[in-house]
Amino acid sequence: MIKRIYFIISCLTLLGVSAGKAQQKPLYDTTQKPVLVSRQFEFTEGPATDKNGDVYFTDQPNDKIWKYSADGKLTVYMDKTGRSNGLFFDKKGRLLACADEKNELWAIDKKGNHEVILSNFNGKRFNGPNDGWVAPNGDIYFTDPYYQRNYWQHTSSELDGQKLYLVKKGAKQAVIANDQFKQPNGIVGTTDGKFLYVADIGDNKTYRFNIEKDGTLTNRVLLIKQGSDGMTLDDQGNIYLTGKGVTAYNPQGEKLFNIPIPEQWTGNVCFAGKNRDVLFITASKGIYTLKMNVKGQ
Repeated sequence: MIKRIYFIISCLTLLGVSAGKAQQKPLYDTTQKPVLVSRQFEFTEGPATDKNGDVYFTDQPNDKIWKYSADGKLTVYMDKTGRSNGLFFDKKGRLLACADEKNELWAIDKKGNHEVILSNFNGKRFNGPNDGWVAPNGDIYFTDPYYQRNYWQHTSSELDGQKLYLVKKGAKQAVIANDQFKQPNGIVGTTDGKFLYVADIGDNKTYRFNIEKDGTLTNRVLLIKQGSDGMTLDDQGNIYLTGKGVTAYNPQGEKLFNIPIPEQWTGNVCFAGKNRDVLFITASKGIYTLKMNVKGQ
């Protein structure tokens, strides 16, 4: 009897069945390739999805924010955006923009009006806010790497390093959340507010932090030996990093797959669409979509 049970288990294992549980459905149909939506841009970045599944993204060199609606319409949402890079939504539904023309953080309302909510750290100019995430309690985390821009008059940083910052809900100033980075860039947190992922693109590493109730970060763990320009999470906790295409890792930091993108650089990624099951990819001059079998967090 024992030998028979062992034989059955062995056969089930070969068929991709373990402990009576069928093999999980692939995260996407690997016979499908990302679909090019448009290639009319200079350099696409910073996608953020609203409650309707519409995506807002930037074409930074052309100083524009575009909107790609859940029904597939592509329109210019805003011109003269302060050279916005990364975008993300706050709890009020405002679009927050890392506007590095003057190294600021903007809040843009639904009419396209903007308010500068952060312009300096202790009187010193930020390097250039790049990407951010808003926690469930309203706290804002953002990365501040230094990338020399040709539209700046200054040629060096006023700060002593490239860091991760926290703006507590209602606060007017930022505090340092973590300063142990060479060049922090991509960032995303979990919807339950427990974990924050931050990529150090300058050191080719991605870290996971625990988020404490007061917003401080603890238990810094090197999760993935790959940096990233942008990142997102699906509802299974898998992490999607960018650079040479899109590379997915499971919650333990183990590589799952790479999605090649026919562009020089893949800048950022998010989940979009009415069901949040479409991977929206900003890649250099183009934007791409890929239908997934999972949804974004």
